[in-house]
Amino acid sequence: MTAPPAMPDTSLETTFVPDAENARPFRDALGRFATGVTVVTVDTLEGPMGFTANSFSSVSLDPPLVLWSPARASSRYPYYAAAAFFTIHVLGAEQDDLSRRFSRGGAGFDGLTRETTPEGVPVIPGTLARFDCAHHAAHDGGDHLIVLGRVLRAAFRSGPPLLFSQGGFGRFLPGL
Repeated sequence: MTAPPAMPDTSLETTFVPDAENARPFRDALGRFATGVTVVTVDTLEGPMGFTANSFSSVSLDPPLVLWSPARASSRYPYYAAAAFFTIHVLGAEQDDLSRRFSRGGAGFDGLTRETTPEGVPVIPGTLARFDCAHHAAHDGGDHLIVLGRVLRAAFRSGPPLLFSQGGFGRFLPGL
C-alpha cells in the first residue's frame, strides 16, 4: 500500500498584497505555475520576426481560438499588436535553444531554416505543435495585450513539451 503524499508546510507560505512594492513576490508567485514555452512569429517590413512567450492558452474549440499576450514594453510589441497573421510554435523539451534564440538579444531567424505559411508568416519546422492564426480580437491586459487568434491550421508531433517555471526550463515527467 502506498502512503498518502505529505501535506506541504503552510507555515512557510508568504502572503502579500500584489502592488508596486511587491512586484518581485508577485512575479515569484506567478512563476510557481509551470507553463509551456512558445515562439510566436510574424512577417514584418523588416523581415521575419520571432518572440519567445509563455503566455499562451487555448480559448475555444468552436470557433478554434487561442490567445497569447505580448508585453507592451517589448521593442517588438508594435509588430505583434499590428499583425494580421501570426504563428504560435509550441516547443519540445529538446528545443530550449529556440527559446533563447527568440528572446531579447538572441539570433532570431539569422541562420535558421524556415518555411512560410500561405499568409507569408515564417514557420519554424520541427516544433512540438504549431498554430497558424489570423488576428481575431485584441483586449487590454494592463502591461500586456491579450491577442486572440483564429486558428487557420494546426500541426503537431509526438514528444514531451518544454516547460518554464520559477525562472528556468524543465521537462514533464509523466506518471509522477
